[in-house]
Amino acid sequence: MQPFLNEVETPAPMTANRTPMFDMDKYLAEQSAEILNRIRQFDNKLYLEFGGKLVFDYHASRVLPNFDPNVKVRLLQQFKDKTDIILCIHAGDIDHRKMRADFGITYDVDVLKLIDDLRREWDLEITAVVITRYEDQPSAQSFKNRLERRDVKVYTHRATKGYPTDVDVIVSEEGYGSNSYIETTRPLVVVAGPGPGSGKLGTCLSQLYHEHRHGVQAGYAKFETFPIWNLPLKHPVNMAYEAATADLKDVNLIDPFHLEAYGKTSINYNRDVEAFPVLKRILEKIMGTESCYRSPTDMGVNRVGFGIADDAGVQEAATQEVIRRVLRYRCEYMMGLTSRETVERVELIMNELGVQVEDRRVVRPAREAAKRAEVEKKGHEGVYCGTAIELPDGTIITGSNSPLMHSAASAVLNAIKYLAEIPDKIHLIAPNIIKAIGNMKRDIKDGKTISLNLEEALIAVGASAPFNSAAQIAIEQLVNLRGCDMHTTHMPTPGDEAGLRTLGVNLTSDAFFATDNLYLV
Repeated sequence: MQPFLNEVETPAPMTANRTPMFDMDKYLAEQSAEILNRIRQFDNKLYLEFGGKLVFDYHASRVLPNFDPNVKVRLLQQFKDKTDIILCIHAGDIDHRKMRADFGITYDVDVLKLIDDLRREWDLEITAVVITRYEDQPSAQSFKNRLERRDVKVYTHRATKGYPTDVDVIVSEEGYGSNSYIETTRPLVVVAGPGPGSGKLGTCLSQLYHEHRHGVQAGYAKFETFPIWNLPLKHPVNMAYEAATADLKDVNLIDPFHLEAYGKTSINYNRDVEAFPVLKRILEKIMGTESCYRSPTDMGVNRVGFGIADDAGVQEAATQEVIRRVLRYRCEYMMGLTSRETVERVELIMNELGVQVEDRRVVRPAREAAKRAEVEKKGHEGVYCGTAIELPDGTIITGSNSPLMHSAASAVLNAIKYLAEIPDKIHLIAPNIIKAIGNMKRDIKDGKTISLNLEEALIAVGASAPFNSAAQIAIEQLVNLRGCDMHTTHMPTPGDEAGLRTLGVNLTSDAFFATDNLYLV
């Protein structure tokens, strides 16, 4: 039994000759020049805090189509001989096993992956790793040991005494002076981390303290992609950033310090604005002179707004990202990972944009596929699930679950058959192979269901390729699913989620479980 195919033919959303929504070349040129200017401003020694993701910034690539998710490391390659890189990770995040959702890995593992990616893919070396707010946690000490035994320099910084109110203590031997000095030799020092709260700012300021004690007039700046300071407050791109950080309670606002200093409107967010008065006093205390920064916006070097080439297209992409965030937070609420308040915050943003979740094109087809399955397979036990994926040409392909296959697996196999122009009646996986895998799951792994999840289905198709030319042709189409939008009517099982993450689709789900079981495999 193979999954049934349902296609909805639609016009392609973008023609090949259409101007890209985001001009990467212009952005890279502007951004490089801005960073060089800031380095010259501070005696040829700049500590540049990198906000957001250093690599694989998929949020940016979704709201700014044609934006390279690895643009920050492309920039670093241009400054390769002038740059030291310091990675920060909060000891509490190691201890609590905080997750990076897009990869499904913990923050400490993400640091390991980041070091490997920078070395192997980009030929960039890490100068040091800093474990911040260290309190002798055994997990953090084990992480430190693991890195040091692989010849990575690791430093530990404890919570800064006096922070954030007592500037005299902060900027003293009791405060930043108690931290180990990280030796750097190049004019640009990039300070990054796996996510917010990693201690990047504290590390920059601690280094500035030591540099000025050594007679080096180093400076600080911040490279934060969002919110975009020269777009309107209620521009969908800025609203999408607010939706993405709803769990952190970030709120975009007009920078009041910039407005007062220059009479110009610029956009920032609450945490930076609230911290600015104290940060300005700390910088002035370290440098012994009045700060050149009159606003949080002044501190930034971000030029991403100047790369937008198609504002209408970008607004639509950002609006779709808000819908995606609503669906994601609803699922996280059901899994106990976020609060009802967070869901309500992002739903308010969606309502302000005048859209609903059904405006995501794959939502209704997925739900309709589930309803069709209920009618056509009436009598089978279990929940009826539907999945829809929008292909690059605008065609929407759907699939539903069956006793033999999950709906996500069904939709993916249908999609690659469509792309490879393989008739529906031709099997990608022989029925006896599906049956054999199901029997193994039931008899050997003591599985409660024999239905193949996506990861299992992909392995089965791969194993079939040497004996099935259709399977080989279909496999070659998997790369064309990367970046496609997909929706499922039920939250994916771990096996489906792992397969979808490998394919790189933009997944959303309705906030329902596919089974009553509390333990999912």
